[in-house]
Amino acid sequence: MRFLLAFFHLKAPKSGREMPAYYRSALSASTVLLALYFLASLLLFWASYRRWEVVPVVALTAAVVCRLNIPRTGPRLNLGVCMAVVILWCAWYIHMFGWSAGVQHFLIPLLVLIFFNVYEPPALKIVYCLALIAFRMGLFYYALSRPAVHALDQRARILYQMVNSAALYILLASLFIIFSTSIQDTERQLRIDNQELHREAGTDPLTQLPNRRAMTDEIHRFLSQSPEPPFCVAIADIDFFKRVNDTYGHNCGDYTLQTLAAKFQEAAGDKYKVCRWGGEEFCFFLPGLNLDDAGMEMHALCAAVKQMPLSFEGHDFSITITIGVAENDFRSPVSAILEEADRKLYMGKNSGRDQVVI
Repeated sequence: MRFLLAFFHLKAPKSGREMPAYYRSALSASTVLLALYFLASLLLFWASYRRWEVVPVVALTAAVVCRLNIPRTGPRLNLGVCMAVVILWCAWYIHMFGWSAGVQHFLIPLLVLIFFNVYEPPALKIVYCLALIAFRMGLFYYALSRPAVHALDQRARILYQMVNSAALYILLASLFIIFSTSIQDTERQLRIDNQELHREAGTDPLTQLPNRRAMTDEIHRFLSQSPEPPFCVAIADIDFFKRVNDTYGHNCGDYTLQTLAAKFQEAAGDKYKVCRWGGEEFCFFLPGLNLDDAGMEMHALCAAVKQMPLSFEGHDFSITITIGVAENDFRSPVSAILEEADRKLYMGKNSGRDQVVI
């Protein structure tokens, strides 16, 4: 019952002349295929009885007019015309040839078009559905109550069944291809958009490095997959960064962060991960390394930053960083390990800066 409740809670947008591309394609394909089917039936009827009938000509003309008007009129009018044509055709066909010709199945594509029309409210779709059911039952009663105008022999019955079945399945297949392709394209685009949003949510917009959230997710993912191997985390802070902003301006501060981030990415390679932790702080995740190995990596990075030349709008300057490193002790939570790295960082800050504390 949940899917029924969810269906009735769907809201329909206001109908206008614009319609979704997939629905326009479905209506266009339906009217073209119906026009071809009506033309083939008209010719078949003439070949069988050597005379023309008014209803096939009207149905053919209406299908062509509907197809030509699709770019200019809204979905409700086009769907209404399509429904009227098919209902007229089914009533006339059963009157002429009886139930065994199989034309009543052409009511099924109408249900498909009705339920995929986003502009119709759910309650009205149910009303349409019930009306089609009632119409089909009425046709069945009518066909049993009186003989057809033209009694079909076995050969004619097979021929008419084949023509109607082929046209019906081609029409249904076309609708299913259009609607399923649209749904798959929409789902694919949603997945791409969600992945892009997820990437943006985990990316620092200034440095394009992962942010704190992405880094903690990375560490927890590593622990869930490899709980045994060692790892270290390190937190680095730019020494006297406020002095850079105050002396050269905040644009220079942004330039410094971006240049430093690129340097960290280059040094990290495939060995470890780096993120912008916040402000002028950066965090490093060094999987598979013990404290000594991680300390060597951070010492090399600290020395490389100290030697890195910086130049902004004619001003040449340099910076240093202080880093605190902590190792996984296999019993503390990730937050405690990060707090230990942060504590060591401030030990280094308080004891002269430009150093690595392990």
